[in-house]
Amino acid sequence: MDTVKIVDGEIFTDHRGTIRSLNNFLFENIKRTYIIHHPEPSIIRGWHGHMHERKWFYCLKGAWTLALVKIDDWTNPSPDLVPQVFQLNENESKLICVPAGYANCLKAHSPESIIQVFSDVPIPEAYNDSWRYNSELWMDWSNF
Repeated sequence: MDTVKIVDGEIFTDHRGTIRSLNNFLFENIKRTYIIHHPEPSIIRGWHGHMHERKWFYCLKGAWTLALVKIDDWTNPSPDLVPQVFQLNENESKLICVPAGYANCLKAHSPESIIQVFSDVPIPEAYNDSWRYNSELWMDWSNF
């Protein structure tokens, strides 16, 4: 995977309730998963980049803006990088697939928003491939 991809899932609803699925996604090479819960929509999480780690983002509750930039220089990235911006919400079953070489930044849009993240790297390796940048570097978050 060299470019960001979107996997469209499904939502099925009947009198018994709702099922959200990702039947078109193979979970091969996933090593771990974690859930991010933002009680307040004012929190911005990022930028957090990985040279080698791939990630997948899936909204479980609420709504999120996910911004991604392909890093050009890990120690001194260009301030002119243009992010790809995705909107995720609980009413759509959509998985954003992020290849290695990107930094991500998240902002919730409703209280108690929850997003699930999958990774192809176990924790010890992830700590050695963690690059952090100022959340305002590539985006003006006041517009989101």
